[in-house]
Order: sequence, then C-alpha cells, then structure tokens
Amino acid sequence: MSIKCLMIDDDADDHEIFELALQQVDASIACDFVHDGVAALSQLSSGKIAKPDYIFLDLNMPRMSGRQVLQELKKFDDLKDIPVVVCSTSSETVFEKEAKELGAVAYIVKPSSLRELVKNLREFFSTR
Repeated sequence: MSIKCLMIDDDADDHEIFELALQQVDASIACDFVHDGVAALSQLSSGKIAKPDYIFLDLNMPRMSGRQVLQELKKFDDLKDIPVVVCSTSSETVFEKEAKELGAVAYIVKPSSLRELVKNLREFFSTR
C-alpha cells in the first residue's frame, strides 16, 4: 500500500527538496503540495485533494500560520485524525511543545541538507 502525503509550505524550494527526499526514502510515496493553509483547508474539505495519510506542515506562512491550520484541521471530522508533522526552521523547544499540544504527531526541524532530510524522513516513516 502506497503512502500519500500533503505538504503545506509557502516555500517552493522546500517543496522541491522535500519531493527529492521522499523519492530517496521511498519512490512509491506520493505527495501533493499546497503553498498556503487557506488553500490547503479549502482543497482538503472540498475533496479537490484526496485525503492524505500524513500532512507535513510549515509553521511560518502568510495568510494562515501552521498553528492556525493545525487548529482548523482538528475541527473537521474527516481530517482531524490525519497525522500532522510540523516542519520548521526553528529548533526552539517551545514551538515543538506547542505543536504537539495542538495535535501534531511529530516536529521536524528543517535541515540544511538533503541528506539530513532524507535521514529524518526515513526515521519518521520507519516508526509508522
């Protein structure tokens, strides 16, 4: 059974790096990419994007922050149980604690290299 992910991040470069990393982790993992939380919530709730197995969510985005997206996701019966992984450039433990209190299953600090991201994603998917 293949895994389907959704990445919500306003940075197109992060989309590209994430996609490259996923291909190295497991080429069968499919991923949709959306540039902001408002669009993601709209597309998910309307069915324009199929319900993913995992959502990877950036914290700092315009229009709607990752925190707000996480809070909104939890309001939809058909979306609230999707595991959300918060991805952020910040390694501050206060942000990780807050993300997990809001319902995130994991918090990944965006690494500076593709190799490190591949390692982080392998670790994440190996525990699922």
